[in-house]
Amino acid sequence: MPQAGRKTGHLFLVVGPSGAGKDSLIEGARQALAGLPQFVFPRRVITRQSDPASEDHFTLSEAEFDVQLAAGAFFLHWGAHELRYALPGSIADALAGGSTVIANVSRRVIDDARRRHPATTVVFVTAPQEILTQRLLARGREDAAAVKRRLARSAALPAGANVVTIVNDGPLERAVERFLAVLKAPAET
Repeated sequence: MPQAGRKTGHLFLVVGPSGAGKDSLIEGARQALAGLPQFVFPRRVITRQSDPASEDHFTLSEAEFDVQLAAGAFFLHWGAHELRYALPGSIADALAGGSTVIANVSRRVIDDARRRHPATTVVFVTAPQEILTQRLLARGREDAAAVKRRLARSAALPAGANVVTIVNDGPLERAVERFLAVLKAPAET
């Protein structure tokens, strides 16, 4: 529970299709907000080995993930692309303490997050289909057919209130500026 007289924190869930630049926006915001402890960027837990070229995360085996899940160690958890993901339970304390928490999640957990913490904004990051396709093909992880299937699954805007769309189709700096304005808006109200 939040302390008396203390404002409850705000949760920003970053979602959108692969290739939209979600991690790039989050990293840009993390750098811009460095030194401001009220902005929290939790490391996700993933059942995938860390790779210097990808997201910095905590790695757990499937068995370790199951143990942590059973122990209630996660704020949110989901499966996607044959992997399991989670956000640490410490997020609840950060939110109760008034922090702004920013995390990349699956749309599947939006309703659960809203139930757990009503002060939640969904940031839908997207780009035109041709840009998404080019970005995903450039990664070299999937062929054109797999990229098309991946993008078909994630094209729709999330339902519900408090959804903000950022179209990341130009310079990354411009999209990061828009993202920072969204993150700072609840603190100004």
